Amino acid sequence: MDIRFGRTTLVVLAGLIVLCVIGRWLVRGLFALALAALVQSEDRVRAAIVNSGEEWPQQRITVNLLPAHLPKHGSAFDLAVAASVLAGAGALPPAGLRGLALLGELGLDGTVRPVRGILPAVLAAVRAGIRSVVVPVPNAAEASLVPGVTVWAADSLRRLVDFVRGSGPLLDPPEVAPAPAPAIPDLADVAGQERGRRAVELAAAGGHHLALFGPPGAGKTMLAQRLPGLLPPLDEDAALEVTAVHSIAGVLPPASPLVHRPPFQAPHHTATLAALVGGGSGLARPGALSLAHHGVLFLDEAPEFGSRVLDSLRQPLEDGEIRLRRSGGETVYPARVQLVLAANPCPCARPAGDRHCTCSSLTKRRYLGRLSGPLLDRVDLHITLYPVGAAALLADHGAAESSTVVAARVARARAAAAERWARTGCRSNATVPAPVLRRPPYRLPRAITRVVADAVDKGTLSARGHDRVLKVAWTIADLDGRTTPDAGDVGEALELREGTAL
Repeated sequence: MDIRFGRTTLVVLAGLIVLCVIGRWLVRGLFALALAALVQSEDRVRAAIVNSGEEWPQQRITVNLLPAHLPKHGSAFDLAVAASVLAGAGALPPAGLRGLALLGELGLDGTVRPVRGILPAVLAAVRAGIRSVVVPVPNAAEASLVPGVTVWAADSLRRLVDFVRGSGPLLDPPEVAPAPAPAIPDLADVAGQERGRRAVELAAAGGHHLALFGPPGAGKTMLAQRLPGLLPPLDEDAALEVTAVHSIAGVLPPASPLVHRPPFQAPHHTATLAALVGGGSGLARPGALSLAHHGVLFLDEAPEFGSRVLDSLRQPLEDGEIRLRRSGGETVYPARVQLVLAANPCPCARPAGDRHCTCSSLTKRRYLGRLSGPLLDRVDLHITLYPVGAAALLADHGAAESSTVVAARVARARAAAAERWARTGCRSNATVPAPVLRRPPYRLPRAITRVVADAVDKGTLSARGHDRVLKVAWTIADLDGRTTPDAGDVGEALELREGTAL
């Protein structure tokens, strides 16, 4: 029998063969990755069960982790898997596990080891209707921060097995003495720089972003480091959000699990994109941006950061969250931060007009041009700091206002703003939606906003800048104890917005 194929048929057959080979290779590769993780977990669970004095079931065992389409990460499932295996084999009564969430990694000897992300995991369990959880002993204090849940601690699989069988108790969460609060830098330590002190107070009172330009030694870093000390303590909801992010990142201090103070993150200018906004293989971990949630993200030597790294902040600054999409899905982390940028006037970092400065005007513009216009347009306050004179350095700093005095003013201003914007769901001037400012009763008369409207018409101020100037004007009025801004407040806000670098 003579069978002949045309050229087109041969090409199609060859293509099908190649696709089959590639498809088989991909499937085998994916299963190999999955099996590697499963075998590793199986070995841990098997050894823990045997070393706890129980028998490993001599039968085929299938553990179904739902939902199946979501990839599972970490070893926090070990304790639950071991309990499920023993219950499925009839070694444990299933009724003793009903309504109980189990979290923890198993050691080969049966010990229960701590894991990251306990706080958000317990929060998720409570939302799912679970009211009792068992966690590793080092994670018990963190889990106890979630209201409305009973927390037990287990140091070994043996203890959990005895508890489920009714022959032994679990451990109560240990009492953890709070760690001493870290020393907060005082604003009174800043010599001179009244303009900078005013800008930091405004930033704290309204939640505004801040850019500081000036030569080395002018006080940019000192001012930025003192901003968190002017912010009010976190309320319960904000503290839980911040603590949950730190728990996922694995940087939560064990001696003081609940983060009460606004966090301060100051990554080095060599930080990568993933280090700043988050990333990593598998489940994306939070970066410095999310670790500074409800706090301050300080970028010192900002022009030295990569342009992609800086521009990645533009969307989170607007939305208050960062979305990290990977092949396995999308992870959303909160990122409601106050951004503080600090920059020298030029690469050689000499004061303006210094005879030792060799940078041309083009070099200076190119250096500061690394801070893109769209990023700076999202920064409310642009402040130029000049070198501090000897008189200010040698003056008695006892007369300067301390952080305690300024923080009290900030708290009053924040309370006034929260009461005013309560119907909008906002708590600070910086987070008020722009359309709200243009509608009664918050729309300011044209006589008050004429200077900022003229700047928009001249093209020196963007629409976003217009709205942000008005937000700063509301903050100035709040600090001065007035219910609405006047023309002077709008003028000062515009001046602070249009501050130029050296």
